Amino acid sequence: MTDDQLLRYSRHILLDEIGIEGQTRLLNSHALIIGAGGLGSPAALYLASAGVGQITLVDPDVVDLTNLQRQIAHTTARVGHAKVQSAQAAMAALNPDVRVNAAQARADLALLSQLVPQADVVLDCTDNFTTRHAINAACVQHRKPLVSGAAIRFDGQVAVFDSRNPQSPCYACLFPLENRAEEVACATMGVFAPLVGVVGAMQAAEALKLLCGAGQPLVGRLLMLDGLGSQWSELRVPRQAACTVCGSAG
Repeated sequence: MTDDQLLRYSRHILLDEIGIEGQTRLLNSHALIIGAGGLGSPAALYLASAGVGQITLVDPDVVDLTNLQRQIAHTTARVGHAKVQSAQAAMAALNPDVRVNAAQARADLALLSQLVPQADVVLDCTDNFTTRHAINAACVQHRKPLVSGAAIRFDGQVAVFDSRNPQSPCYACLFPLENRAEEVACATMGVFAPLVGVVGAMQAAEALKLLCGAGQPLVGRLLMLDGLGSQWSELRVPRQAACTVCGSAG
């Protein structure tokens, strides 16, 4: 670690749970963030500022004026630019030492099969169930920890699914594909701007803990935030033996 890195990451190094060893792990890690919008923006910025050595961003969209109410990686000047390139610029301004790979593409099965095996942790910052289930299946197949977040209106949730842990459920254990609810979107339902920041920051925190081995990740637990009532609640999520993705039926 260079002198500049020791200074930049000094507040992490001061933490006994991270220290030089944990920070070195972060510098040598690769995170895959799928979605560069409301959740992906704070997650990407925090992972970059924390010194995760390589970050791959995947998102097919361009920055729109309606995004700027909550998607803090983007600016008015970058309206019309690819979201991954906009976020890449914001991350480089925070920490030029981090290598950021920008893929302006939809996270389909072919791309996931290419990118997931290369990552040490995957962050699902998307907003539709089809993509979420595809990401989950790829993470289970390649035994990669998945940090999942969601936010709509004033409600948010975050969970960790780690297929390396035999007791861990997967996303499909909690939200079976066959029981898929009707899709809801920010464009029609709205979303409270700081809520995505809170959830995205929590995703970054869980990813950093997984990468450097600090603390207890949210494996087997769904953390839910009622933004209007300012209340957190937790739901235990067991692994389902009949899950078609990670269970005996998979």
